[in-house]
Formats: sequence, C-alpha cells, structure tokens
Amino acid sequence: QVQLVESGGGLVQAGGSLRLSCAASGRTFSSYAMGWFRQAPGKEREFVAAISWSGGSTYYADSVKGRFTISRDNAKTSVYLQMNSLKPEDTAVYYCAADSANPYYSGSDFDDDYDYWGHGTQVTVSS
Repeated sequence: QVQLVESGGGLVQAGGSLRLSCAASGRTFSSYAMGWFRQAPGKEREFVAAISWSGGSTYYADSVKGRFTISRDNAKTSVYLQMNSLKPEDTAVYYCAADSANPYYSGSDFDDDYDYWGHGTQVTVSS
C-alpha cells in the first residue's frame, strides 16, 4: 500500500512560481516511477511530468516543457514539481501518482500505468 500526500499548491500571479511536493509512504518508493498529472475544471485529467525510479529520466508535456521541472529525493521518499513562469492555463488540481506495479520502470505519460494517486493540491494562477 502506498499513500501519497501533495502539498505546495496555492494562488499565484501569472509569471510566478510554485513548488509542489509529494510525500510518499512505503519502503520501496525508490523503485517506483512517479508522475504528476493535473485536471482543470470541465477538462479531462492530463499528464504533466514523469520521472524514472532513479531520477535519471524525466518526461514533460509539451505545454510545460522548459517551465516545469520534476525531481525526486528517494531518501526522503518525495517527488517535487518546480513550476516557473506560471500561466492562467496552468490552473488545475495537481495530482501525484506512483507506478508500483512496474518496479524500476522509466516512467509513463499514461495515467492507467499509475496505480496509486494522491488527493491533489489546487494551483490557481491569476492573470
């Protein structure tokens, strides 16, 4: 069983920055690929970023590439999303997800590949 708790969301002006954190339980966190997804009101959940179990590979949606950075600290069983140059269209609930079923995997942009999800943290970017 894996529990994921996101934090760091809030209200920020366009052009600003936020850093999301996701604290994970579980002794085998270091073997999980991790991802961030988001869902805006009235829209489907979409992929934001993913990171491999080692942190050696990262993947980004085109809409956030160059602005967002995903990272992880396996010693702290945590994954982070640094968001810079935020835009109003980044407004959404952001979810952390873990792929525990495929240990030592490189990561995925497909939400069905993730079997544990946090409850989400709201990010609101004002114009």
